[in-house]
Formats: sequence, C-alpha cells, structure tokens
Amino acid sequence: MRGSRSLPGIMFLLLCVAMLPGCSTLKLAYNTLPEVAYWWFDGYGDFSDEQAPRVREELARLQAWHRANELPKLAEMLGRMEQAAPGSVTPQQACAFTAEAQARLVAVAEYAEPAAAGLAATLAPAQVQHVERRFAKRNAEWRKEWIDPAPAERQEKRFKQFSDRLESLYGPLEEPQRAVLRRGVAQSVFDPQRALVEWQRRQTDLLQVLRQMHERPANPQFARTALQGWRERVLRSPDAAYRKYQQELLDENCRMFAAIHESTNADQRGRAARRLRAWQRDLKELAAPQ
Repeated sequence: MRGSRSLPGIMFLLLCVAMLPGCSTLKLAYNTLPEVAYWWFDGYGDFSDEQAPRVREELARLQAWHRANELPKLAEMLGRMEQAAPGSVTPQQACAFTAEAQARLVAVAEYAEPAAAGLAATLAPAQVQHVERRFAKRNAEWRKEWIDPAPAERQEKRFKQFSDRLESLYGPLEEPQRAVLRRGVAQSVFDPQRALVEWQRRQTDLLQVLRQMHERPANPQFARTALQGWRERVLRSPDAAYRKYQQELLDENCRMFAAIHESTNADQRGRAARRLRAWQRDLKELAAPQ
C-alpha cells in the first residue's frame, strides 16, 4: 500500500523485496522471502497451530512457481531497462515499465488467489478481529508519519525516500538531479489523507469479505470469488475521484523520473546500466533449476 508508484519504487519493490529492512543483496532477500512473508502475514492473521504449516507450505509453493515462471520475465524486463538506460527515457517509457512491473505483481496475486482464499476461509472471528486491530494500528502509524507532520516535513521525507531509491540505481545524486527531484516533490499532488481514506475503504471491504467467508465455510468457490472481487476493487477503486488522483500521481511520477534521468550524466547512466545488468544476472541465477 505504501510503495511509490514511480519506476524506481516499483523496481525497488520487485528487486529488493521492500518488506525486508535494508535489503543487502537480491539473492539473500529472495531466498529468505517465504520466511519473512510468513511472519508478516502471521502478524495480521495470528495463525493457529493447524494453519501455520499450511501457510508455510503455500508460501514455499508460491516461491517455487515464481522462481520458475516470473523471474525469467523480470530478468528480460531488466534487460530492456538496461538497453534504455544510456539514452533518454520518456515519461511514456517510464510508465510502460511501471505498468509491466505491476502486471507481474498481479500475476503473482492471481496465482496465489486459490490458496489465499482457502486459508482466509479458515480464519476464526477472533483472527479477523486481530486483522482489524492491526489495520487500525497501521493506520495510526501512517497518520502519525504522514498526516500529522507539517507539509515541509512531509516533503523532506518524500524527497529522502525518492533519493534513496534513485541512488540505489544511479549512485549518489548530484545537484541537477536533486533540484529536479525537489521541484517534483514540492509540486506533487500526493495527498496522504486521500490515501488513508482509500486504504480504510479497502480494509473495511476485506474484513467484510473475511466475515462472509466464515459464514460459508464449506463453499470454496464463494471464498475464491469473494477474494477475487476484493482484489479487483483494490486494482480499480470504486471511487472515481480516487482513480483520477491515482492516475495523476502515476503520471506525475513517470514525468519526474524521466526528468531526473534526463538530468543524469554519462557516468550515472553507466552505473545504472551496470546495476541493472547485475540484477539480471542475479535473477537468472535464482531462476536456474535448484
């Protein structure tokens, strides 16, 4: 929910597994992902002794599928990014890569959906209440982090987030890139309150779906259809005004990334190409038969 929809943000999500604190290497992050994901999900679902082995098994199965089917596609996409890095990148190209990366995330969600629906249908009312409490906690953290601070403090925080992600690709940013980034952040349509309202809508929607599943425990098709409907409402919000805002923010981020890339020098672009090539190599090695 919180990741930037800019190209470097999507890349960081895909390549460094954003839920890991301080991803040191891509291979380490990827290989430990099932265990990290289990503890993240358990923090919400508070799994029972009966559920826990099944969750671990499904996460391992999901990673095996992803390793064989998705990593080669991601490596191929990185190859095209590497080819684009030395030249100019238009906002349209940046958005096209972002859309492609998001499509790969959707593919993962679609593959995982049957297992996720089956597991979700086993959540007891007390576990659903636990999910609700965790949502409330995360919302309070978001409010404290992004809504309560003064606008200048929020802008500085976003500038730092963007610059860290960009530097993972280009290396240290120089003044031309920092100036473009500061201007983009200052002019951004980013609205943390609007984001929170949408997340609360998604959360309420999911809690209702989970409670409906509990009412029909012997109906796996209902569980899968209900979860699929929720996913579709996440991808395309029922709120037309939010969809418009979401598109504006995406377009803005693509323009900003293209402008920053345009301001980079040959050394920075060369570093970006080498970094993309190294990530490709890591993905191909991870995708190789174990």
